[in-house]
Amino acid sequence: MSEIHHISSSLLELSVIKDIVDNQKKIALSNEATDKINNSYEFLSKKIKNNQTPIYGINTGFGSLCNVKISSENLSKLQENLVTSHACGTGEYVPKAIVKLMLLLKIQSLSYGYSGVQLVTVARLVAMYNANVIPVVYTQGSLGASGDLSPLAHMSLPLLGKGDVWLEDAIVPTSSIMKEHNWSPITLMAKEGLALLNGTQFMSAYGVYMLLKSYKYSYLADVISAVSIDAFDCNMSPFNALVHKVRPHKGQLETAARINEILQDSELGAAEKTNVQDPYSFRCIPQVHGATKDTLEFVHQTFKTEINAVTDNPNIFIEEDLIISGGNFHGQPLALALDYMAIAMSELGSISERRTYQLISGLRDLPAFLVSNPGLNSGFMIPQYTAASIVSQNKQLATPASIDSIVSSNGQEDHVSMGANGATKCLRIIDNIETILAIELMNASQGLAFRNKKSSPFVMSFIENYRQVVPFLEQDRIMADDIHASIAFLQSFSVDSELLF
Repeated sequence: MSEIHHISSSLLELSVIKDIVDNQKKIALSNEATDKINNSYEFLSKKIKNNQTPIYGINTGFGSLCNVKISSENLSKLQENLVTSHACGTGEYVPKAIVKLMLLLKIQSLSYGYSGVQLVTVARLVAMYNANVIPVVYTQGSLGASGDLSPLAHMSLPLLGKGDVWLEDAIVPTSSIMKEHNWSPITLMAKEGLALLNGTQFMSAYGVYMLLKSYKYSYLADVISAVSIDAFDCNMSPFNALVHKVRPHKGQLETAARINEILQDSELGAAEKTNVQDPYSFRCIPQVHGATKDTLEFVHQTFKTEINAVTDNPNIFIEEDLIISGGNFHGQPLALALDYMAIAMSELGSISERRTYQLISGLRDLPAFLVSNPGLNSGFMIPQYTAASIVSQNKQLATPASIDSIVSSNGQEDHVSMGANGATKCLRIIDNIETILAIELMNASQGLAFRNKKSSPFVMSFIENYRQVVPFLEQDRIMADDIHASIAFLQSFSVDSELLF
């Protein structure tokens, strides 16, 4: 397998990004991308030289200053000022993995040749990516329209030799690493600052990062719920394919089939039951988990379109001999998708916590709180509190960001998507899902140990691996340690791409 991914006009798939990230591949511009970037830049240069009419963002001010004409000798300073003045981020640091995705997606978008940037500018972004020079970017500052202006400004500052970057786990000034890489600050030409800042790569990078995590935890939610099914001695009839063929939502069908596959040859599943029906949190796993899968498919398609698109402004069309100012930087499609993903993933946590609650309730021949000698031991009483607390927080975080808009830039930018806020809080939800599912796994594995029959070979192997990090609870111990170990187990658990999407 090649260790270099070549940026080209072919579709950038989620599976390709996963391969690039997992295998720490370097990237390079293809000849096709290089030609498109050069042709676009040359076209723009000729247009500026031969045309004195105002062209937004190229020889005018920005936002509500769009009618202010800028003289030719100040065009480079205009672009530098744009990047510098828009670096107004605050809040927490954006995770380095997401910033690196921002670089990748910005390079991809600029490579299509509709942006008029210099090849040297894109080449420097490629060099930063390959050298793992990750700009320091902040979570707050983007309205999710006009592009992710503030975060992309911070991402772009190192091109000018400004701003801060990560050196492993330390933050250092960009100026301190320029000599090491034999880099000089880039002089931005007409439109380049705008091409760098106008775009949705902050929201898109978050979306891609979260989709990869969400697909994984959607899969693990099925696996862990299957452990809970046998631990709670549930009926297998709700997973019969006939039930789902008459309500054939794709995700529902897939979930039922996966549960049956995971629990194939389970002694517990085949055993005769005394309980006629099971609570919804078990019986309706295909319907609830399946709806989340269908949501992820919608979100996937939205982001697939976005990361293979041109989202800066204005756009340069060489064949048509046109430079057109539009609104491809507006994040509304992403904002809605991010809110939808937040709600869908929050529900995976909600139903998981209900299964945890059922498992500790002293029902179906399981001891109260899943521990011998309850009373003296509290057992798994309080991890359920923790899960309930996190589920409640997720409900608050799942309130849509896209329903809000605040006017900016003197009314010129009078509707914004707030998709950036949707992205950052959606990540908190997905990180919370790790903990909620880890707590369910703690309970389900404990409950399974009290059964006198075995689960399926798949489940027994899965639990055997889990027991290497979280042993059976004989008596009370510090449960936070077990929760953290369970989270680490899930984080390290590798899932093949064909099982994800």
